[in-house]
This record gives sequence, C-alpha cells and structure tokens, in this order.
Amino acid sequence: MHLDSLKTFTTLAEVKNFTKTADILHISQPSVSLHIKNLEKEFQTSLFVRSPKSLKITPTGEILYNRAKQIINIYSQTKLDILEHHHDVKGKLVIGASFTIGEYILPAFLVGFQKKYPDLDIEVMIGNTEEVIESVRLFKVDIGLIEGQTNEKELTVEPFMEDELFLVSSADHVLAQKKRVMIDDLHSRNWVTREEGSGTREYLEHVIRSNGLKVNSFLTISSNQGIKGTLISGMDALSLLSRHVIDREVQHHALSIIPLQGHSFKRKLSMVYSPAMESKMNVAAFIESLAAER
Repeated sequence: MHLDSLKTFTTLAEVKNFTKTADILHISQPSVSLHIKNLEKEFQTSLFVRSPKSLKITPTGEILYNRAKQIINIYSQTKLDILEHHHDVKGKLVIGASFTIGEYILPAFLVGFQKKYPDLDIEVMIGNTEEVIESVRLFKVDIGLIEGQTNEKELTVEPFMEDELFLVSSADHVLAQKKRVMIDDLHSRNWVTREEGSGTREYLEHVIRSNGLKVNSFLTISSNQGIKGTLISGMDALSLLSRHVIDREVQHHALSIIPLQGHSFKRKLSMVYSPAMESKMNVAAFIESLAAER
C-alpha cells in the first residue's frame, strides 16, 4: 500500500468525482482509477458505490478513510519533526476548543503562552465538544480542549481544570427573588440550553435526569452569548452555565444565580489528543504549559 494511493482515495472520498480528484492531485484520471482499484484489491472490499450520476463511499470505505487521514497526517508530521530542530517550538499549533473554553478560558492563557513561545503561530478553532473530538480524531487540529470526557479509545484524555456551573436566570425571575430554592422548585420550568453535542447541554441533561426533573420546554441556542442575551431580555426560563461564562453579567446584575440548596455542579475540563501528537514539540509545550496552570 502506497501513500499516494491513500491520498488519492481520501481526495476522491471528499470531492466524490474522479475528474476533480485528478485535477487536484495533478495526475491522470486513469491513475486515480488504478489507485482505487489497487486499494480495493489489497483490502478485498469495495470502497465506493458507483453510478452514472453519483459516487458514494461504502461503510468499509469510511473505515479506510478515517485510518488513511491519520496515516497521512502522521507521515507529514514525522517528516516535519525530522526536518525541524528537536528543541525548537515554532511553526504552527492548531487548537480545537469547545465554546465555553475557547471564548472564556483559553484567551487569557494564550496571552502568556504566546509570550513564552513568540515564534509559534497559533490557530484556534471553536466548536461544540462533539465537533472538537471529531477534529482531533481526524487530525484537523493538533489538540482539543473539551467539557467532560469522550469514549474515543484511540485518543488520550487528560483533565486540566475543574469548572463549576451555576443555575442562572434573569434578575427578575421568580426563583431569583427567593432566598432558598429547593430542587423541587425546578419542576416544570422552561430551559434555555446549548445544542446537542455540547458538553454544557450534556451536563444539563444529566442534572435533569438524575434529579427526576420535569421539563416544560427547551429553547436551544448554539451560543453561550445567545443564551445569556435571551435570559437578560426577560424570558421566563433557566439555564445552567459555567461560572466563566456568567461572571461579568452576574457582577453587573444582568443575570442572577439561583441559590439552589444542597446542590453544586462541577465538571472536569479536559485536553484530548492523539498519542501520535505527543512527540510533536508544539503540542508537548502546550500540554506542559496547560498542566502548569492547575
């Protein structure tokens, strides 16, 4: 199996067109067909379902696609590591971060990290936890920072910070006026929450399930800022958000923390990366610096 064949295969899987693949890779269309034929012979499986109007990847093709992306990235990174000086932290570091971390926690950390490594170009890609994990798995980012855990067995997951979440509402919500709020007071309430795939949404659903709470309605917004804005506008609803997200609004009395008796909500924020990335100097420097912040 040759690396060129894998590159041809992954390109074809992405653009779904033999002619475009040939143009992108600057090879002939018969060469594209030959690369795919050789791979199908080697793995004894069909990688694509072909029809006159479409090209669709097969389930076994999906398996090879994921592995091929990893192999190509490892090869490229190995070549780069050999060319670069072993002790130089330079070049580019791509970080994937969930919204809460990327918008409210990571920026302050990056100020000091950038000063320590001025020759390093840093790119931050923000998405929900599920999207960050997928980006790490496919090597679209060098390392990811997520809320909670992942069941991906091929990835390394290490907690780097404890985060506390609080029940919040608009300042004039009925529960914000009470000195003591019990868990039963949360029955049949409206909730404003993040989208499916978000670590914050997953944690809220865990709280609701574990306490047997009845929910009146969910309003889903894929933005922490959007959730805060909705509550501040006076919507009769609650949300569960990280203290990092709500600090400023609480200080300015735009949002109120609901004083829920006998309950605290804490979770781990974790870094997630492929073991293949541990030898990359940029990633190792980032992991070391992040761990020092604990």
